[in-house]
Amino acid sequence: MTALAGRAPAADGGIASLLVRSSSDRRRTWFDRFYRGLAGVAAVLCVVPLIAIVVFVAIKGAGGLNLDLLTKPTRALGLGGGAAAAILGSLQMVPLAALIGTPVGVLAGLYTVEFGGRRSANVIRFAADVLVGIPSILVGIFAFTLFVLPFHQFNALAGSLALAIIIIPVVMRTTEESLRLVPTSLREASLALGVPVWRTALSVVLRTGLSGVLGGVMLAFARAAGETAPLIFTALGNQLINVGNLGRPMDALPLFIFVNARQPYAAQNSQAWGAALLLLLFVLVVNVLVRGRSLRHRAR
Repeated sequence: MTALAGRAPAADGGIASLLVRSSSDRRRTWFDRFYRGLAGVAAVLCVVPLIAIVVFVAIKGAGGLNLDLLTKPTRALGLGGGAAAAILGSLQMVPLAALIGTPVGVLAGLYTVEFGGRRSANVIRFAADVLVGIPSILVGIFAFTLFVLPFHQFNALAGSLALAIIIIPVVMRTTEESLRLVPTSLREASLALGVPVWRTALSVVLRTGLSGVLGGVMLAFARAAGETAPLIFTALGNQLINVGNLGRPMDALPLFIFVNARQPYAAQNSQAWGAALLLLLFVLVVNVLVRGRSLRHRAR
């Protein structure tokens, strides 16, 4: 009897423990499902604006994107024409900005990775973070003061320099994140063979992380291609086709969209939508290429 009486409380305690555990499991399951659903809703809310923008611009711009838009020069007063001057201007200013800003950004990112313990590396990293968050219109005003006012002339070179300022911090941060993934053992092996630090950084570290660096450069290139405010204060825009004369005003696709979207003529509004679709397609293609390179790099 005593033994049976001793087992009863133990059995009751085991049942109570199972009930508590079952209740705890149900609560954890409920919270897991709730937060999974919440995360799914948040993911959908992130994608919906992108889809809405792409669909809206595609619908509005499909009618304006034609051969005339791509090949004909701009005409005033709603007389039609095209965006040839703007396209050629973007094809000149944006690559020049990338040519100026990319080496600076890559070398700055390489410095912060290889000499991250130094105070100067922390200062460079902080400056890049601040520069990324500065509104592009302030960059335009800065470039206007520095590269336009002294020469009393709006010019394409000032526009390229303004875009280069925007490119530098983007390239620098993506370069830093890419090079941090390079194994330390590669650096140690190179240094053990007597290779100087600077050559190890350039020939081993940078070459190993080159795929990620190029992806960051392409993203910075796409961002610079869509900037408008810096070009309003520097390149200004030009209805005439300007090829090679960087000392004169030059048109660009963002400027073309900005100007034509504000006009009271349906023909110019249609051209603005067509140019917007062209610019959107360029940005999407660049992002898809970057994503494809990233997936191939991970597969290796």
